[in-house]
Amino acid sequence: MNHQQKFCTARAADATWREGLRNFFEYRDLGISEATNGAYRAHVIRVKKPVTEFPHTGLHVHDLQFQMIYVLKGWVRFTYEGQGEFTFRAGDSCLQRAGIVHDELACSDDLELIEFTSPAEFQTHRIDTLENNAR
Repeated sequence: MNHQQKFCTARAADATWREGLRNFFEYRDLGISEATNGAYRAHVIRVKKPVTEFPHTGLHVHDLQFQMIYVLKGWVRFTYEGQGEFTFRAGDSCLQRAGIVHDELACSDDLELIEFTSPAEFQTHRIDTLENNAR
């Protein structure tokens, strides 16, 4: 057991939405990063209103040990290197293995999902094409 972690709660009534990695999304941090000294992050991601930009990320990869999404509302479509294209809807989840090249192709304007990562802070790298990425 890791006693370095702190007890943490996040109340919907106190929610604060901020900018983050993608400018067409808003992020609600759930406090896990601070409570785990940066070992993990959990945040709710939703489409920023009004929708002024098509939510498409382009091929990219994150320097992560762990990344999982759980869709709360709406839908999101991804393509994953070596796996194909998937549309996830409310109640669906996906564990994106470490180092997988992926691309968000589209999402509904009411998309809300929870993303869990380890570590909390990480780098994201754009990939021009899957062929240029020897993974």
